[in-house]
Formats: sequence, C-alpha cells, structure tokens
Amino acid sequence: MAKVKRSKRYREAAKAVDAGKRYSLDEAFVVLAKFPKAKFDETVNVAVKLNVDPKKADQNLRGAISLPHGTGKSARVIVFVEGDQADKCKTAGAVAVGGAELAKKIEDGWLDFDKAIAHPSQMRHVGKLGKILGPKNLMPTPKAGTVTEDVVTAVKEFAGGKLEFRTDAGGNVHLSVGKRSFTAGKLAENLRHVLQHLQGLRPTTVKGHFIERVSVAGSMTPGINVAVEAAPVE
Repeated sequence: MAKVKRSKRYREAAKAVDAGKRYSLDEAFVVLAKFPKAKFDETVNVAVKLNVDPKKADQNLRGAISLPHGTGKSARVIVFVEGDQADKCKTAGAVAVGGAELAKKIEDGWLDFDKAIAHPSQMRHVGKLGKILGPKNLMPTPKAGTVTEDVVTAVKEFAGGKLEFRTDAGGNVHLSVGKRSFTAGKLAENLRHVLQHLQGLRPTTVKGHFIERVSVAGSMTPGINVAVEAAPVE
C-alpha cells in the first residue's frame, strides 16, 4: 500500500500530539487548539467506538442530538406539511414546504437541501421517495426525530444544527462537535454532551465498557485519543 503523503501543516501538528496517549476530554481540545490552522474554519469531528453489534436490532443505535453550543453550521431544511403549520415552518427557516407537489419536485431531481422533515400525515407522499432519499440519508424517520407532529420545533432544531447519527457496520458513531474557531471549553462541553447522550442509549444487553474508544480531529489534523473512564457493567 502506498504511503500517504501528509502536508507540512499536518506533520507539524503530529509533533504536538502523543499518538499513544489518551488525553483527558478537556486536555484534548487544548492540544487541538495548538495545531496549525488551515485557511478555512475546520470542522471538529468525533469518532466514538461503541461496544455494540449493529447486526442486532437493539444494538443498532440511531437518533438525533442538539449540542449546547451548536455545530457552527446551519442546514437547509424542507418539510412535508400542509395547512397552518406550513407557514409556521417557513417562518422557522424551512427552505421549502408542501405535500404532493414537493414530492413531485424531488422525483424530478431537485435535492437542494440537507434535511427532510415530515408530518406523519404526509408519509403517503414521502414513502414513495425512499429510493431517492434513502441512499442519501435524507429519508425522514421517527427514530431520528424527522417524522413528527411538531414539525415547527423540528425545523428550528435541525436548521440550527441538530445532528442525526447512527452506528456504522463497525459499531462507530461519527459526529461533528463544532468548529476550530470554538473555544476549547465549548468543544469539550459539546463532546461531553454527546458522550452522556450515547451512554443514555446503552442497550441492556451490552456488558462491560459501552464506550470503548473516542478520538477527535479537525478536518485537516491528526486525531487525538480521548480517555473515557466508566465502570463496566457486569
């Protein structure tokens, strides 16, 4: 396998982190702040390895979460809804609302949005879009909070950066916890909130440590291993 050629900035950053060390949650973001910065405001990502078997229905976790300090990124939200709530959703920040006509627009190829929300009454229109929205992870679902009667609140939350997540085939959860322009304290609080939320989703069938490994990294930086201490369940 060919060796990956790293940029000078990346190599400089790598010198500032001990790859074999597990840093405390707060210390990890202090180290990240010391890395040379890119010419853009990098996203700070977290990878969490969970002790789960995603092939088992009760251990294939998914959901949505709002962070205390947001993610630093807004989202273009559309809503399948009609009537009075449609106008309220527009006011809340939705870029498009509607029922059958919105579904037709998507069938014709329009996908200029980041999140789709649906009122349960509109699933008759949304259901036929599964082959289009499913592969792009845009299909509304109750588990992620994108199929809900309270569509107005959902618009506000997702337009403001609420994140959907699910375990991948390896039992990992990947999320953004902010931007490098955030203070180390805000990034730490966001990550702490993520880990507490995940702990709350722990399946009763999981024994031992639930959160096995955590690492954080900027878009253009090396990863930093974070120490997560929690007593295993026997």
